[in-house]
Amino acid sequence: MAAMEGPFSFTPIGIVHSPFRALEDIPKERNADPRGFDDVEGTIAIDPAWAPALQDIDGFSHLIVLFVFHRSAGPRLYGHPPLETEPRGIFSTRSPHRPNPLGLTIVRLLGRRDNRLSVAGLDMLDGTPVLDIKPYTERDRKDGIRAGWMQKS
Repeated sequence: MAAMEGPFSFTPIGIVHSPFRALEDIPKERNADPRGFDDVEGTIAIDPAWAPALQDIDGFSHLIVLFVFHRSAGPRLYGHPPLETEPRGIFSTRSPHRPNPLGLTIVRLLGRRDNRLSVAGLDMLDGTPVLDIKPYTERDRKDGIRAGWMQKS
């Protein structure tokens, strides 16, 4: 294996405003349903210094949001996904308990006003730091995706 370099540091570019104030506010059923968060709306407030970088974002229907699991209790090797009884390797889950507390989600862009993005599909806690935003494009869509243990037969 090639040598890894680090450490790395990141500075948040914004913050999530979500209806979920605490982990307990998120019904476990939402995590078990592939469309469980589609109706959850909120905003992503971008630091005003980065607001010019939002130019042209209005033309995209969906965005990829990279964020920090800022309330994670630290890394684990295994996790128990919601409504599952069998433990799973952490890399086969979307658990926040990762070696690096990085999260990724796709949200639907409802609109933009200055440095605030109105979005739907939020599965993040209120106050979540956002590290980056990228447009979700055709090249991100892949055919033949398998869902591993999550795929119900």
